[in-house]
Amino acid sequence: MTVLLVDAANVVGSRPDGWWRDRAGAAARLLTRLAALPGRSLPAPDGGRMTCTGVVAVVEGEAREAPAPDGVLVERAAGSGDDALAACAARLAGDRELLVVTADRGLRARLPDGAAVAGPGWLLRVLDEIGRAQPA
Repeated sequence: MTVLLVDAANVVGSRPDGWWRDRAGAAARLLTRLAALPGRSLPAPDGGRMTCTGVVAVVEGEAREAPAPDGVLVERAAGSGDDALAACAARLAGDRELLVVTADRGLRARLPDGAAVAGPGWLLRVLDEIGRAQPA
């Protein structure tokens, strides 16, 4: 039973697909894809399985305008996205298993003890697999 805490800017920025031309749109597309995760059994970063019980995504800058789909709690950073994500991780860590998705080493160092970390590549592979499995 794991909550995913997603550094949306870091995940969006990990694929050079033109996201910089429409940051809010890119964030909205990611948030929509994240809505498929709660309640699912997923391949865990360590090779095992995990059940995603919730998704919290931190958005910043222009991406703050992205709508929040059902199933995703969106934390809209008033300033630094890293500060907002670190604060959110601190709030969430004590009550449940937490998996933070970011490649930002500086941010990883600010996470509470016990918070697991996965890179954007892991999350995007999971989302791509779900997308391929869904009928068109």
